[in-house]
Amino acid sequence: MDASLALQYAVIAILVVASAWVVLKKQFPGPLRKARIALALPLLREGRSNWQHALGRWIAPAGSLVNGRIAGKDCGGCDGCG
Repeated sequence: MDASLALQYAVIAILVVASAWVVLKKQFPGPLRKARIALALPLLREGRSNWQHALGRWIAPAGSLVNGRIAGKDCGGCDGCG
């Protein structure tokens, strides 16, 4: 396969993944948050290596505040209820 064709496929794949991420964040913030938590928790368990802890912290969603309170478990962080 030609190198330029492989580069084109790689760029298109990156753009498709980025586009899917944006759609997930906009359309499904609650389920995406739950999935990120489910992926991060095993990495953050005690006894894991430092790089696994760092990866888990990177994957985990940031805690969000809504109206000065910590948001509930079903909150996607859109601040639509405030």
